[in-house]
Amino acid sequence: MLPVLAFALDCLFPLPPAPRYSPIVLAADGSVLHAFLNPTQKWRMKTKLSEITPALQQAIINKEDRYFRYHFGVNPIAIVQAAGRNIFRNGRTTGASTITMQVARLLEPKERTFGNKLLEMLRAVQLEAHYSKPEILQLYLNLVPYGSNIEGVKSAALLYFQQPPDYLSLAQTVTLAIIPNQPRVLVLGKNNERILTERNRWLRQFQQQHLFPDQDIEDAINEPLDAQRHAAPTLAPHLARRLVSRFPGQPIIHSTLRRAPQVKAEDLTKNYVRRLHELGISQAAVLVVNNRTRAVEAYVGSADFQDAAGSGQVDGVRAIRSPGSTLKPFLYALAVDKGIITPKLKLPDVPTNFSGFRPENFDKSCAGEVTVERALTYSLNIPAVRVLADVGVPVFTDKLRDAGFKSVAKAAPRLGLSTILGGCGASLEELTGLYAALADGGNYKPLRNTALVEKKTPTPKSRLSALLVSPAAAFLITDILAQRTRPDLPMGYQNSRHLPKIAWKTGTSYGRRDAWSIGYNQDYTIGVWVGNFSGQGSPALTGADVASPLLFDLFNTLAYNSPNRWAVPPATLDFRLVCAETGLVPGEHCPNQLIDYYLPGTSSARHCEHQKEALVSADSTMAYCRACVPAAGFRRQLFPNPLPEVLAFREAQGLPSTRLPQHNPACSLVRNTDGGAGASLAITSPLDHAEYVLDRKEKQQMLLSCAAGSEVRQVFWYVNDRFLRAASATERVFFRPPSGPVKISCADDHGRNVDIRLQVQEL
Repeated sequence: MLPVLAFALDCLFPLPPAPRYSPIVLAADGSVLHAFLNPTQKWRMKTKLSEITPALQQAIINKEDRYFRYHFGVNPIAIVQAAGRNIFRNGRTTGASTITMQVARLLEPKERTFGNKLLEMLRAVQLEAHYSKPEILQLYLNLVPYGSNIEGVKSAALLYFQQPPDYLSLAQTVTLAIIPNQPRVLVLGKNNERILTERNRWLRQFQQQHLFPDQDIEDAINEPLDAQRHAAPTLAPHLARRLVSRFPGQPIIHSTLRRAPQVKAEDLTKNYVRRLHELGISQAAVLVVNNRTRAVEAYVGSADFQDAAGSGQVDGVRAIRSPGSTLKPFLYALAVDKGIITPKLKLPDVPTNFSGFRPENFDKSCAGEVTVERALTYSLNIPAVRVLADVGVPVFTDKLRDAGFKSVAKAAPRLGLSTILGGCGASLEELTGLYAALADGGNYKPLRNTALVEKKTPTPKSRLSALLVSPAAAFLITDILAQRTRPDLPMGYQNSRHLPKIAWKTGTSYGRRDAWSIGYNQDYTIGVWVGNFSGQGSPALTGADVASPLLFDLFNTLAYNSPNRWAVPPATLDFRLVCAETGLVPGEHCPNQLIDYYLPGTSSARHCEHQKEALVSADSTMAYCRACVPAAGFRRQLFPNPLPEVLAFREAQGLPSTRLPQHNPACSLVRNTDGGAGASLAITSPLDHAEYVLDRKEKQQMLLSCAAGSEVRQVFWYVNDRFLRAASATERVFFRPPSGPVKISCADDHGRNVDIRLQVQEL
């Protein structure tokens, strides 16, 4: 009958809810990085059972409740003894409260009356029925008061001694054991002398009880007490708030951060940004990732969390910004896998119209033709847009979606060729994860910032591991990015053997609002963003000049004296000879050759035709085709055969260029000099399908220009199928167009023609 009654009472009067703890975020080694007040504005950090050392247990139990391990929550003998002392005034007045009874009182604070004391005893018995002795002791150590708004041994240890409970000395342990009985009198930092006297008295008493070795007691007595209240730990404030929001109600959250790199990253970032203030730059964000585990080891959301003027509480690691040129390495890696490019391949770097989009290089200049590795190393825009046009925007954005780019995934249907120049949104976290994939042979894995496991939910595709690019493509891009000379090491990393070798890429958004620099080696990937959270630009804000110095400082500090392991070429890569002029497989007229990487069976095997053999008259004034070549009086000669747009650029720049002589005017066939396979003809101005608004009063004119092969000498212009005039292939022709729809046609002296249509309106 009695057990049934106890069960019924237990159901009718359940135990009070568990105490509400102060959320704390731990580093990978278990040290506290950041702590928050609990909902009642108290510092009550949860003490785990593993932190209750034998010394702490013995000190607390022997001082508060010597028979704690033997009673059922209430000590009858102690009650009788206390009653005798209180009634007969014999000795010190006591309440005979056990540790379990104190836990009951701390869980449900009540006025100290006889009736409440009885309820306290009943609660103590109930606690003993529900919890083990270690768990009750843990509850006690989490609830004991230490004055002001500090509760629990862990809070006191961290705020007064800046150490967790299991790192305290015997003297510090006993100090914390004696305060809870008189938290208003024994205040650390104010009454240290009185606390020292009381501590040593208890140490002597413990010595008499042979609780601890004599030498340990003597050392503890001689240890000075220099305790002051310190601020709670506040490292990694942005990640700490992110994790607390992600795991609400979790008292202890284990992060992947490492304390030393976090401290260094915060200090370097804060000091660096302080030097940039005079340039109108107020913020920076940093992310450090371990490439092997994808664990985030340092997370700096802003230069100063307390900087209200600079919006310091904004998390720059997760903020969506324009990525500038930082996506180019990934694009080139995709192009390698599709066989479109190899490192030595030359790409046109000339003003180009991509269906109305006219990109410009950062320095507003063009080189004519550049190798892929140079285009990537110097972050040229025009070649990158050309490569994206070949790869395809949907293919590129789909891969970014696989790499966890949420903003790109959402905007994918609206994105175009400008995506590669920063015309999309990305966060530092997403970009750093993408570069970590390049460091790991193209294998993408989501970044980890906590060791906690969330409730099982369907995993989106972007969260899964994926092979974004092949190990061969990742190696080639890494090899290219590592070739650029670091400004802090002008003689190369080889002459600074203690500093790490890295592959790195910079980026600057339109309007100089965002500066990026992301680097990696075998061990780490580090991402840096510098700018203003307000979006305000600065003339000095470029990735190379502003973001890279902080990146190098971080690498030099975190990876100093590292073994400098580096990626090796995978077996799927091979070497081949290519023409030095084009980077293509050598043709019959390619005397200058060099070695280039390629992917057998994947890379393009197109042969080079940078020179073309032609049949010309003895005086080189006339060219012949096979149909009109004379029986004698001609010779064979090699002529440059660049792309029409490259040839047009060279001539526009006044650079030397050689064209084929005029075709034999007596030839009866209107054909190409090579039998019909000549270079194409293209109108470069005006733009196809464009709308033009002209000022009628100013009598504005329109420019006509084209790109033609080197064999073309003359072109013929038509407007709405009516002949306008003849002109040389490189001549710029101006005319006044009619209003309305306009058809413009161009034909060359080899019979090729091209049409475009546009709309003209006069105001």
